[in-house]
Amino acid sequence: MKPTSTVELLKAAQAGGYAVAAFNVVDDVSLRAIVAAANRASSPVIIQASVKTAKSIGVGLLTAMFDAAVSDSRVPVALHLDHCPDRRVIEDVVAAGWSSVLFDASNRDLETAIRESREVAELAHAHGIGVESEIENIVGVEDGVGSDVIAHAYSAQQVVEAAQASGIDLIAPQLGTAHGVYHGRPKLLPERAREFRALSDKPIVLHGGTGLTTQEFQAFIEAGVSKINISTELKMTYMKSALASLRRCEQTQEWDPPTLFNEIGGAVETMAVGFFEIFGSAGRA
Repeated sequence: MKPTSTVELLKAAQAGGYAVAAFNVVDDVSLRAIVAAANRASSPVIIQASVKTAKSIGVGLLTAMFDAAVSDSRVPVALHLDHCPDRRVIEDVVAAGWSSVLFDASNRDLETAIRESREVAELAHAHGIGVESEIENIVGVEDGVGSDVIAHAYSAQQVVEAAQASGIDLIAPQLGTAHGVYHGRPKLLPERAREFRALSDKPIVLHGGTGLTTQEFQAFIEAGVSKINISTELKMTYMKSALASLRRCEQTQEWDPPTLFNEIGGAVETMAVGFFEIFGSAGRA
């Protein structure tokens, strides 16, 4: 089974009034757990990898892991490169046939961001691959990429005009969320997502989804968001399950790695199913 088009998944979500969850996996355990959850919930899903994960595993091996995990999937699964300012890594995943890439140009000035985004879009589109664009930085550092300081703040009109000029497919604007764990309640901007939907038919992406309530997610979906990224929540679920399992091993002195992997996978799968239900994508595949 080849990776599904991210753009097609999100166009369907726009039409259906739901959002597709995009999970940042870290290894084969989390990857297989997300695919299993999607099949369990009959939901489309996007598997994402950070640049850090893609480099540590290797694009070739990660692609092979994905191919194996989705070989008997009954639901559509896309493969996406998250937050990448490095054009060389983008070239690698384009050559490997991934579904889409996020070109993170938020550390460039507007003119440079548009020019380089256009170049990435031309390369990706020549291979049938979609491009997500971030020119406003979304606060927070994720896997070594990003900043805790707002570098650029543009009007919705400027962001949409940049998207049209560069030819990208998906818009990732600043919507009041942040990467990582919130240490206070964020000032969320679903009304800004609605403004983007009024200006453009390009799908809108919400970053920094960990920690939002069901009502907050649904407000963003009603405003027009069709892709929601989940990274920190997956890592927390993974590590907390591993910690609990290892503590039991220490108590029982029974050291069985397959049991550890199964418990982690089960926890991640249960977490993912919950998000499919909240986002309205369960039963949509």
